[in-house]
Amino acid sequence: MNSILFIGQIIGIIPISAVLLFLLAKLVARHRLSRVHDGRGYAVLITGCDSGFGHQLARCLDHKGFVVFAGCLSPEGTGALSLARQSSRNLKILKLDVTSEEDVQQAKRTVQENLPEKGLWAVVNNAGITDWAEIEWSTFEDFRNMIDVNLFGSIRTSIAFLPLVRAAEGRMVYVSSIFAFFNCLNMGAYSVSKRGLEAFADCLRVEMASFGVKVSIIQPGNFGQATNILRMKSGLDIWEKLDEERKQIFNRQYLELASEYFMLTCKAGFKDTTMVIDAMLHAVTSPQPKFRYLLVSVLDRFFFRLFPFMPTILTDAVFSLSHMYGKRKELLYAK
Repeated sequence: MNSILFIGQIIGIIPISAVLLFLLAKLVARHRLSRVHDGRGYAVLITGCDSGFGHQLARCLDHKGFVVFAGCLSPEGTGALSLARQSSRNLKILKLDVTSEEDVQQAKRTVQENLPEKGLWAVVNNAGITDWAEIEWSTFEDFRNMIDVNLFGSIRTSIAFLPLVRAAEGRMVYVSSIFAFFNCLNMGAYSVSKRGLEAFADCLRVEMASFGVKVSIIQPGNFGQATNILRMKSGLDIWEKLDEERKQIFNRQYLELASEYFMLTCKAGFKDTTMVIDAMLHAVTSPQPKFRYLLVSVLDRFFFRLFPFMPTILTDAVFSLSHMYGKRKELLYAK
């Protein structure tokens, strides 16, 4: 009886030991594959460097010794020229419209011809556009344009450059947004593009783990004022796009209130990009980058951490409690 009990205890211990050994092996392998370096001999490709996050990240990585390929939509524009003036000869401006397969392939050829000895360490998929409008104020083309840049642009760039990053066992970084999981009024097209981007990055992370390539997602909150990415438009701009049927539904006064509310909300956000640039640098250079970087205020962090796990009835109710949502219901169909 005692021997049977002893054998049972041994059998019970084996699965636990196997799990612990497996986890230990993964940690050792992860540590072995992770490298801290100062950038010398490595290259990084960044899309969307004309302004904002990409522009500032390119300068920071240039100062750290990386060869930086800065993709710009307008290589002769003021943003690209300013970046070139403020950087070393290791920074190279590329013409790169991420919606153009021709541009992406030409950029790949340029990168391959100018790679430093240690290869392409990272691709930072930063290029993006934003806009705001309720879904019924939008057209199919509005959605197509948003998705073509924010989602398909990143996919197009990733597929082209993955072989080079895989060879260096490097990093793929994607700039998403809190609107990838935080659904609210006026951000339908943007949310669709960023939710799709995160799904792509999540799938890629699982696949690339076998090759030692790490994938990180950057989730900025309200940084519109710091980056000037937001499109400025008035209630009148929206009103003039609506057909007569929608004008009967959406009151002109509500459109003006929605415009004012949106702009005031954006002005309440972060006024500099330090938090985002620090996260990007960590994702590119840290031996243990995070899977996700949620970049909001300390006060907002608890709410946004909790939001994806809340029941839908509660997440929807969050908006019904806002003054703006109440005003919307009051003004719909009003003459």
